[in-house]
Amino acid sequence: MKVVEDISELKEYRKRLEVEGLAVGFVPTMGNLHRGHTSMLERSVVENEITLLSIFVNPTQFNEVSDLEKYPRTMEKDMELARSLGVDYVFCPGYDDLYPDGYKYKVSEVELSKAMEGNSRPGHFDGMLTVVLKLLMLVRPKRAYFGEKDYQQLALVRGMVEAFFLDVEIVPHATVRDEDGLALSSRNSRLTPEQRAFARVFPELLRQDLSCEAIQKELTKAGFDVDYIEEAWGRRFGALRIGDVRLIDNFSLKREIKLQKEMV
Repeated sequence: MKVVEDISELKEYRKRLEVEGLAVGFVPTMGNLHRGHTSMLERSVVENEITLLSIFVNPTQFNEVSDLEKYPRTMEKDMELARSLGVDYVFCPGYDDLYPDGYKYKVSEVELSKAMEGNSRPGHFDGMLTVVLKLLMLVRPKRAYFGEKDYQQLALVRGMVEAFFLDVEIVPHATVRDEDGLALSSRNSRLTPEQRAFARVFPELLRQDLSCEAIQKELTKAGFDVDYIEEAWGRRFGALRIGDVRLIDNFSLKREIKLQKEMV
């Protein structure tokens, strides 16, 4: 496994891979890898001849400085995990490498990005789309993997790829959950044991056959600080806080209705 920090070095490796005609699978992350990341990396290793992982905590997509400062950083552990999975390259750029312009130039989407997460986190999707575009242009993968837990992000990345004619397949990857149903997230590690046990109520209520208003009322009654519960694209989305940790999740309404009918 090769660890690459310099962009010029990455470009050189990428030229060699292109000459050799090797298909590259790409998994962009902010590190603190968990089983959700692991499953995407394992899939990439199977589906591609080369797998490249990026680890970069992108400050432009954090709308709260405190959230950026508290984001878990576990680089040594991440490297060991990547090596054990058969990852070929790990790209770990610095801020000045990816933003030589100081973030004067950015990618903005004017409709979808304004709802839900975009409404709650102004500027978040500008930062996300900008860094993803930069990474896709540098890595030039055949396939790039994005988790469905961040479904709005996935939809925006797909739209950007289509809008700018990027030659890459955006591969959606199903949300990976703990045994109690909570979607895996790097932020889960910041929950206390008591908060973690309490957090399972979130997905349990979110998938119930209730109105958004009723679910929000029940979550609030349970003690959560609810940001939103909304439905779009045949899915139900939710965001809330437990203490200072913000969690998001979503479910396919069609799938949940089918499961509930099967249980009756």
